[in-house]
Amino acid sequence: MRPARLPIPPSGQLFNELSFCKIIKKSIASQNNFKILIQKNKLHKILVCSIINKVLISPPNLSKKQMATNALIFSGRATRYLAEKIAESYGHPLGNVEVTDFSDGEFQPSFEENIRGRDVFIIQSTFSPSDNLFELLMLIDAARRASAKRIVAVIPYFGFARQDRKDKPRVSVASKLIANLLTAAGIQRLITIDLHADQIQGYFDVPVDHIYASSIFTPYIQNLNLPNLIMASPDTGGTRRAAAYAKYLNTGFVICYKQRSKPNEVGKMELVGDVEGKDVILIDDIIDTAGSITKAGNLIMERGAASVRAFCTHPVFSGEAFKKIEDAKFEEVVVTDTIPLKKQNDKIKVLSTADLFAEVIKRALRTKSISSLYQFGDK
Repeated sequence: MRPARLPIPPSGQLFNELSFCKIIKKSIASQNNFKILIQKNKLHKILVCSIINKVLISPPNLSKKQMATNALIFSGRATRYLAEKIAESYGHPLGNVEVTDFSDGEFQPSFEENIRGRDVFIIQSTFSPSDNLFELLMLIDAARRASAKRIVAVIPYFGFARQDRKDKPRVSVASKLIANLLTAAGIQRLITIDLHADQIQGYFDVPVDHIYASSIFTPYIQNLNLPNLIMASPDTGGTRRAAAYAKYLNTGFVICYKQRSKPNEVGKMELVGDVEGKDVILIDDIIDTAGSITKAGNLIMERGAASVRAFCTHPVFSGEAFKKIEDAKFEEVVVTDTIPLKKQNDKIKVLSTADLFAEVIKRALRTKSISSLYQFGDK
């Protein structure tokens, strides 16, 4: 069969990419064999490549069910407990990943199912040890080499986020280094929650979906029905966060001002604001050694507060954190499951982020906005 000849516009006549796409599609619908004839100097090569990509290479529009089937969710070992809940909320079983450990301390993760041409979501928090970060990088590299269509890193807790700038000479900006490593490994998108510093989003040259735990915490706070609610920040760095919660909940806020004698150790702390007779909620993104948060809680109670509670997204809980929390005057400490608790404590309540992450994954697949998921965006 002689190939179909596509119409070429008269000399000097302009036509756009969309109209030419329609011509090609019509030709494909009527003939199995076709040939594109282009007059010299009438159409740029870049436009031709763009047209052919759109018409011949781009996949068809998929239904919601097909999108769900096309996506695969995997997890590293550190965050499997959360990934299983995310996959269940999403409505698709967690993918099979195996990690082989060698006697010299090396390890090798591998995908045990076909991921060619699929949207791959890899869930792994990068808390200590650094093997968790390296395992995530290896999984991303393995997915890229296995011809995954798109690779999205879901990092509930973004480790090294506190090293976001040069605070003294001759130090690394570790957050930027990790952003470079993730991008070089092959991610096309990052999903994370409550970064320690918002500017870390700018370290990436790929889209970052930065969500907030406020959509989980604020309903819980409202259900407490506290009669004299007031928000508090354990340090000046969290002032914007406390102010945003206060604005949304229509209440006031106070600030604790601290001076550190050395890293992870608080020297002096003062309270700015009146808390007498108030039900105070301290809000922070990370509790590490629990030194700042417990000192702030005890100081607030000494100043006449009726009760004090602490809320934080990432429960790092290193050193003597559990003992400090147990000895502190908190009614409760509410955290999320971005990091697994090393041990149980009656004062600590865990709220899950699984449904929130599952919804973000769904919207990422359907190219829908996630802004409606923010309880409020200004931290």
